[in-house]
Amino acid sequence: MYTNSSLREHSKANVVYYYDNDIAGFEYGNTHDMKPYRIQLAHNAILATGLFDKLEIRRPHRASFKTMTSFHDEDYIRFLDDVNPSNISSYRGHDRYDVTVGGDCPVFDGLYDFCSISCGGSLNSAVVLNTGQADIAINWMGGLHHAKKSKASGFCYTNDIVIAILELLKLHDRVLYVDIDVHHGDGVEEAFLTTDRVMTVSFHHYTGTYFPGTGNSNKVGIGEGKLYSVNVPLKQGITDDQYGSIYKTVMAKVMERYDPSVIVLQCGADSLNGDYLGVFNLSVKGHGECVDFLRSYNKPLMLLGGGGYTPTIVARCWTNETAIAVGVDLPAELPYDILDDHLHADNIDNSFNYEIKKFYRNYNNDKKLGELQTKVLNNLNKLPHVPSVQMQPMPDNNYEELAEMRNAMREEADPDVTLPTILTDQITHHDSDFYDSERAGDDRRNESNAKRANRRSKRLTK
Repeated sequence: MYTNSSLREHSKANVVYYYDNDIAGFEYGNTHDMKPYRIQLAHNAILATGLFDKLEIRRPHRASFKTMTSFHDEDYIRFLDDVNPSNISSYRGHDRYDVTVGGDCPVFDGLYDFCSISCGGSLNSAVVLNTGQADIAINWMGGLHHAKKSKASGFCYTNDIVIAILELLKLHDRVLYVDIDVHHGDGVEEAFLTTDRVMTVSFHHYTGTYFPGTGNSNKVGIGEGKLYSVNVPLKQGITDDQYGSIYKTVMAKVMERYDPSVIVLQCGADSLNGDYLGVFNLSVKGHGECVDFLRSYNKPLMLLGGGGYTPTIVARCWTNETAIAVGVDLPAELPYDILDDHLHADNIDNSFNYEIKKFYRNYNNDKKLGELQTKVLNNLNKLPHVPSVQMQPMPDNNYEELAEMRNAMREEADPDVTLPTILTDQITHHDSDFYDSERAGDDRRNESNAKRANRRSKRLTK
């Protein structure tokens, strides 16, 4: 058996998991590295391992224009709503938004819907944590940490994380954001650079030129936010033991000095060995231990997706971390050959904690890591044990907006045609229900989706 190291006293946490079947149908482009169907692979593996029985699975309410403009510029969100591959050439100066034909952030059909699903899952996660409906909320469709206020960046168009944190701040004095993606969480850090109400902590690869080129350990925040941006830049090839050591030491100090009342953890899977764009030597187990460590503090916890460009590795990673969230162990191997269509192409065996066949050269020596750790800890020790945070007026909660949306959908639905999604999403399902839907276009694991996924080719572009 492949076992997690979870502290089992928290094994009865109430976990709400968000998933929308439409997510796999979006395509950045045949040769683009970002593959939304990776989330469907993870979802199928979560179902096949029986984890759904310990989750409350919900379809998120999609984020409205009002919700997305709680952070993003209104003109930018209108652009995302209007633009499509056929009309982008008519938009003068559209390149100011960094959304183009081709490139890192291409325009594609359904772009606005894709963003509203991602943001909706994270906003809903914040709401259920704020209202006590969940101890842990999961949205693997979120975690798009590079998006800025008025432009796209690094495969990310809207920053669901910032939107979720703004919601959490309506109830919580101090929110902790932690990022274990291989890339620096620049968009989230930038959004909260000047406040002490959000601490951002990012563990990432840094050379000065590796995307996004930010995240030097000297960057610690500005004004009231000084020392509340924590950057832990790492070199190529870091191992489980090295990463786990500095991560747990730094995070223990963060929890001691900052004492957040809620935690948001971005679980980018591109920090695992074997990822198309990654350069670390982390295993599924090592990556999962980062989730396990924060879970052990028994604080309200939001788990989000992020990077991850080898879909079968993403599926393993997020299935394992879903298991950690609910406090159970996974079988040694993937059941039902759930990823067989992709395993051959990725040259990975059928186990969850797959064998690492090619290690990146490790440029992290223990002395340099020790010096980096000391520098980060010294900065954290300059903070008061519990910051004196001044609560500021915030916009009204989204709870009423979500309730109105639910009621409207109930009233408009025609029960003679099919059950409305707002009702079916609140039903507790049996495992067989997740593979065939009463809605023909709502198939969760069908031949058309598999064929669509298999048509996608892979190429490095970033």
